[in-house]
Amino acid sequence: MNSARESQIEKIASMIVSDKVSPDEQNPEKLQKYYDYAEKNFHLKQDDAVMLVHEAFLYLKLKSTDFDLLQEGDKFGAGFS
Repeated sequence: MNSARESQIEKIASMIVSDKVSPDEQNPEKLQKYYDYAEKNFHLKQDDAVMLVHEAFLYLKLKSTDFDLLQEGDKFGAGFS
C-alpha cells in the first residue's frame, strides 16, 4: 500500500473517531458522509470511495486492543487460517 493511500485511510479514520462513530457502524446513511468526503477530497469514484471508507473502519478495528484478526478476519473477507 502506498503512503498516499495510507494517509487517506488515516484521515477518514480520524474523522470517524472524531465523530464518535462506532467501528462497527453499518448504517449506510451514517457512512455516506465519509463516502462523499472521500469522493470529493481524494477525487475517487464512488466504488473506490466506499472501499477506502471500509478500509478505514478495518484500520480502526485492527487498532483496537480487543480485536483478534484471526477470529474476526472472516467478517472482512481476510480469509486467514
